[in-house]
This record gives sequence, structure tokens and C-alpha cells, in this order.
Amino acid sequence: MPEILYDAHPSLLRSRPFGTLLAILLMLGGILVALVGDQIVPPEFRQSVQVDGRTLQMIGIGIFAFATLQLLIWWVTARTDHLEITPDEILWTHGLLSKQYTEINMASVRTVRVTQTLFQRIMNAGDITLYTAGDTPELMVCGLPDPGQIRELIKAQPTSGG
Repeated sequence: MPEILYDAHPSLLRSRPFGTLLAILLMLGGILVALVGDQIVPPEFRQSVQVDGRTLQMIGIGIFAFATLQLLIWWVTARTDHLEITPDEILWTHGLLSKQYTEINMASVRTVRVTQTLFQRIMNAGDITLYTAGDTPELMVCGLPDPGQIRELIKAQPTSGG
């Protein structure tokens, strides 16, 4: 079995820092509304919109369920993608029920492009684009942790052309 130089899934928190934080806050807010919504919403407002305590509980549970479902979808999406780098090849696996495998021989890599937004730089994440022969990328992976390490690993391989 070849030595594994890099092995990672895209990071949920690093890929979607604000979305993850918002989903967690919505989950907490939903729990708060479900448990004590009738105490924190003024009675005048409840009467004007005709909302009772039971309806507030259902709204809180709905907010919690929506945020939890969104966070779960993002997490599963991140976990279904996987990048593995060995001295000889790069293997990208994508999919949950049906799988897509992309194998790139290290010797055929011509260019490695790392793209990072400001927030990705803060979170030490980034997008990797690999070019072999031609002008279209062979592989594009978003939200990987420590993209600089990936670039250095690929460049350091003696069989690599990039």
C-alpha cells in the first residue's frame, strides 16, 4: 500500500463559516422559542397576530428542524468528497450513493492553482484546481483544509511536472 501524503474531506466549518454559524444560531433560537416563546414574546404582539403558546412551540420546532436539516445536508455533502494524495497519484472520490472517482497520475500534473477568499485564508481552507494537458482543469476541489500543503506536496514529488 503506497504512503498517503494527504488525506482529507472538505471542511464544513471552513467551507461555510457564516452558514454554519447561522444554522447553529437558528437551532438555538428555535429551541429558545419552543421552550420559552410564550414568555419572551409580549402578550400584545401575540394577540395582534393571534399566536398562542402552542403555535410558538411549533414555530420554534420548525426553525430548529430547518436549521438542523440544512446543517446535516452540508455535513453529508462535505463527507461525500474525499481527496487522497500518494507519491504516485491523486485520487478524488465524490458521491454518496453513486461514486465518481478521478485518478490523476502525479507525473501528468502540469499546474496546481490554489484560490482562497479572505475568509478561506482566515480559516486555512481553499480551492484547488489541477491542470494536466490542455486548458481546462482536470480536477477542481473546493473547501479543502490547508491548500498550501497540497500544492507543496504535489510540487515536491520528483515525478511531477508542475
